[in-house]
Amino acid sequence: MNKCRKTAYLLSKKQDETRLTVPERVFLGSHLLICPHCREYKKQLDLIHKAMKKMF
Repeated sequence: MNKCRKTAYLLSKKQDETRLTVPERVFLGSHLLICPHCREYKKQLDLIHKAMKKMF
């Protein structure tokens, strides 16, 4: 699995209220530091998540 795909998977897993393991959190944090595309994807996911919470 490439790093950006793994990051997208972990971000989705985290949004589903699932606790990430320590290695997953380390991977996610370090990848988000270096990848502007994944940081933008995270911002979009956060925005969608907030909008859904307001709707329901």
